[in-house]
Amino acid sequence: MNPPRNERALVRPHVVTGGRAHPTRNTFGLITLVSAARDQLGGLSPEKRRLMELCRGGSLSVAEIAGHLQLPVSVTKVLLSDLVDSGHIQTTAPLPTTELPSMKLLQEVLDGLRARL
Repeated sequence: MNPPRNERALVRPHVVTGGRAHPTRNTFGLITLVSAARDQLGGLSPEKRRLMELCRGGSLSVAEIAGHLQLPVSVTKVLLSDLVDSGHIQTTAPLPTTELPSMKLLQEVLDGLRARL
C-alpha cells in the first residue's frame, strides 16, 4: 500500500540526498548560474542525471533547476554541491549590481535602435 502523497513528499528529499540536509559547500544563491561541465552520466542518481540533462542546454539558475526538478531548493543545493565536487557541473556567480549598465546607457541604446528602424 502506498503512503499518502504528502507523506511521500516528506520522505523523498531525505532519500534523494542520502540523508544529508546541507550541501558540502554553501556557495549557491538562488540566482547562481549552473552549467554542465562534462557529459558523463554513469553512476549518477536519477535526480542528478536529470539535473545534468537540464544544464546541457545552457546555464540555468539554482531556482530554475529546483522548479524543473520539483524539489525544494535546499535539496537541489545538496545535489548541486555533489555535482560540483565530482566535476560534473560548474557555477557562475551573477554579475553584481554595480557592474550592470546604467539606465541612462540602456535608454540611449534603445533610442539608437529605434532611430535605425
